[in-house]
Amino acid sequence: MSLHIPAATAGGQDPHGAANSTPSLELGQEGVRELASLAPGRGSLPPRSYLATDAPKLSLNGDWQLRLSPGIRTAPHDGWQYGTDLAGFVPLPVPSSWSMHGHGSPAYTNVQFPFAVEPPFVQEANPIGDHLVTFQAGPEFLPHALLRFDGIDSAGTVWLNGVELGTTRGSRLAHEFDVSGILVEGTNTLAVRVAQFSAASYVEDQDMWWLPGIFRDVTLQARPTDGIDDLFVHADYDHKTGHGTLRVEVTRAGKVVDAVVRIPELGLELAAGTEQAVPGVKPWSAEEPHLYDATVSTAGETASVQVGFRSITIEDAQFKVNGRRILLRGVNRHEHHPRLGRVLPRDVVEAELRLMKQHNINAIRTSHYPPHPEFLALADQLGFYVVLECDLETHGFVGAGWAQNPSDDPQWEEALVDRMQRTVERDKNHPSVIMWSLGNEAGTGRNLAAMSRWAKDRDPSRPIHYEGDWSSPDVDVYSRMYASQAETALIGQGIEPALENAELDARRRAMPFVLCEYVHAMGNGPGGMSEYQELFEKYPRLMGGFVWEWLEHGITVPDPDGGEHFAYGGDFGEEIHDGNFVTDGLVDANRKPRPGLLDFKKVIEPLHIEVGQDWASFAVRNGQDFADTSAFSFQYKVEADGDTRLEGSVAVAPIAPQSETAVELPAEVAGYAAALGSSQSAVLTVSAVLASDTAWAGAGHEVAWGQGARIAAQDPGLPAGDGIEVMDDELRLGPARFSRSTGMPTSIGGLPVDKLGLVLWWPPTDNDLGREWGSIDERPLATQWKDAGLDRLHTRLLGITAEPAADGGERLRVSTRVGAADKQYGVLVDYLWTSNSGELALRTRVKPVGDWVNAGFDVEWARIGLELVLGTGTTTVNWFGQGPHQSYPDTGQGARTGWFELPLAGLDVDYVRPQESGARAGVRHAVLETGGKQLHLSGEPFALTVRPYGLNVLAAARHRPDLVPDGRSYVYVDHARRGVGTAACGPGVLEPYRLKPRDAEFDVIFRVLE
Repeated sequence: MSLHIPAATAGGQDPHGAANSTPSLELGQEGVRELASLAPGRGSLPPRSYLATDAPKLSLNGDWQLRLSPGIRTAPHDGWQYGTDLAGFVPLPVPSSWSMHGHGSPAYTNVQFPFAVEPPFVQEANPIGDHLVTFQAGPEFLPHALLRFDGIDSAGTVWLNGVELGTTRGSRLAHEFDVSGILVEGTNTLAVRVAQFSAASYVEDQDMWWLPGIFRDVTLQARPTDGIDDLFVHADYDHKTGHGTLRVEVTRAGKVVDAVVRIPELGLELAAGTEQAVPGVKPWSAEEPHLYDATVSTAGETASVQVGFRSITIEDAQFKVNGRRILLRGVNRHEHHPRLGRVLPRDVVEAELRLMKQHNINAIRTSHYPPHPEFLALADQLGFYVVLECDLETHGFVGAGWAQNPSDDPQWEEALVDRMQRTVERDKNHPSVIMWSLGNEAGTGRNLAAMSRWAKDRDPSRPIHYEGDWSSPDVDVYSRMYASQAETALIGQGIEPALENAELDARRRAMPFVLCEYVHAMGNGPGGMSEYQELFEKYPRLMGGFVWEWLEHGITVPDPDGGEHFAYGGDFGEEIHDGNFVTDGLVDANRKPRPGLLDFKKVIEPLHIEVGQDWASFAVRNGQDFADTSAFSFQYKVEADGDTRLEGSVAVAPIAPQSETAVELPAEVAGYAAALGSSQSAVLTVSAVLASDTAWAGAGHEVAWGQGARIAAQDPGLPAGDGIEVMDDELRLGPARFSRSTGMPTSIGGLPVDKLGLVLWWPPTDNDLGREWGSIDERPLATQWKDAGLDRLHTRLLGITAEPAADGGERLRVSTRVGAADKQYGVLVDYLWTSNSGELALRTRVKPVGDWVNAGFDVEWARIGLELVLGTGTTTVNWFGQGPHQSYPDTGQGARTGWFELPLAGLDVDYVRPQESGARAGVRHAVLETGGKQLHLSGEPFALTVRPYGLNVLAAARHRPDLVPDGRSYVYVDHARRGVGTAACGPGVLEPYRLKPRDAEFDVIFRVLE
């Protein structure tokens, strides 16, 4: 006897499409079918605005109970929803991502689906989390109330008092259920079954951790009989007349109802549904986010809303707000917490938005889903332009050439349009939202067009964005990711290559252009930001862009020694993962700024300050779109040898937006500069700071700055006053001792030297490990370097000679050849040593030999510099040069010229995956506190890096605890370095910042003091 158990398929059909003729004997078959449904969630109310009203409300956040099952077939079916049997349940806070509380593990993929791609089905191993809570409801919630869920990942089924209310689909979308007649006064039991994966997971592949749970708020809200279900505020602004136009639609059960709209500040009262001109309103913009407190009242309910009058138009291929072209200085923002996962406490959100404003950011793309609903009110109040993105990404289908992509499958149309409806309806009343985005990396197709049509019909006031279709048939702006600076320049001029379809080409050329993702901020970088910003400011068609991304998604895990570090993909035993690609951002997971954020703040600063050469004046250009400079005060400070010599304020009459002026400095400033001797250095800094407190920073917060530097004349060289002493096994020259077998120093001024020599390589950055877009060499730069042998160079001694110096004394010449096994090319390196009065000078001459070609491609170097390994540890470094944070040839825009001091640990940048970092550029003099002595380094401007571990240790490390100091100091003095670019995702290093093999000569002077 054989038993046939039909396979689970959509709609209860077998694999051949025939209806099942016999009942399935599989456990949980109905649950499998439910999770494979392509339909939107069922049973919920129509989507509406997120409203603040005076109707009673009860938060159901708090302590719940959780029971985890390995899959839908083994999850208990009936009875548990009543809460009478809690066997197997454990406490769990809600909101939460259950993987962050010890129930299963986080998993990260970028593009890949973590299950076999056979839509609409997902794997059998699909954790099911049964959530249960009891709560008390008072009479104020009867007879009518609803339950609201702001986020359930990925699919929820909801019961109240054992009655099934329906299901949710759309993890980052709100769902409300009518509980009238089910809710009782007194004790109620709410049960929610959450599946980690469902058919919906195929459209939620959004480059982040897969973290299931009820991760946003759960709320019970009373619904008054004569209440307000929804309202839609239309508040336009006419920049020509300065008048606003207000109309508020109020509905209940989908029908228009009477209501009264009041705005006390304007002395305004009008009936809902009527349109009224409002003369002399203050318009809303990100620079001047003026909001009017309004109430909307019916007989049973009053809603409070903040109204911002503003208009959006596209004219002459320019994106305009209130009649003026705006420039987006933006970031992409995911929602992530290193301990809580998808859950973000409100204070964290408020702090990060203030941090953005403090770093001159004015725009946010909500990648790649709607944010927590309270986020938008904060964006309105603080002043951000928001591109609000639908909860949609199908990137995992790209591996099969977009076969079966839901974006073009009519079976998915209802679900995808439902997602767009829930996105728009929830947040339509926020002036900060300037565009709706259909989603991200979802290919092309009919369903995207349907989503766009619906959004345009519902809200014609806002343009539509979507990057995935470059022909742009269903959008209002042309959008790209990671287009190079050269391509962006062509687009800015409107001379990009034409589309084959002439009509679509003409349509697209009439659109403004936005880089929805650019300058990928992963690890050390991003490089090339200034070149993009110059293009944005030069060509009005360019709207600006959004850095990828704001935040690293590290997860906090313990160190073996009791500390903590951030984990990334693969650290939790995932079968497939995308490694540390999840840890890219301008801030780390704790919202600590990376050097890239400090540079970005400078690149996008709204005021441009340029100090005159004679220090008699400075120029200010106001790059703001709406505001003059009356919110700022201007300060100056003159420093020399790390001390402040002059400081004060300068009165500056308000400068209109997009205007500039020259400002005189007090005469004493120019006088001080004129009196400086050739051996003295001084720096003048002019800053624009907030004149008074704001909602995002206090008075005195610096917004922009400019500098002028008077640098002491460079010493032409060290006279060779000392002679060379020849000993049995060493040579002595001034304060240094040299090995006779290698010619290299063994000590300088009593400090033990374990190594000194040429270095051309650095431990790869995340950008070095990426494939440079558009490069003819498909190997990542790190692979090119390894194949070329740059990380395994060895030295052969050619000779040690003592030479008479022209100015007396002797010079020690150590001639070497540096090369790698199996390579014919190499480098001739001469080390020329002289000494005088306790100082030791080294001139290094570098000459490439042979043809530096490997695997058919020209070899590029990372650096031309010296590696000095001291046998003692370093505690502190102070220097005169660029600082206080790191800088590389195409980064460091936010670094200043000055005198700085940091402990050794402060020089490091604690990137989640250790890599080359921490170099300070433009150094002319530095002092290392090491071995109880002071090692002074000086010379022509060089880049200085100091670490307690070597290059190989840094290159091998996967996480921060892998970096173990060995008691020595590793000092790198670089004459030249390559840029870092953004090749982790996007363009590589621009041509001016590349480093090809070349001759070089540079000097360093050493002096050791007790």
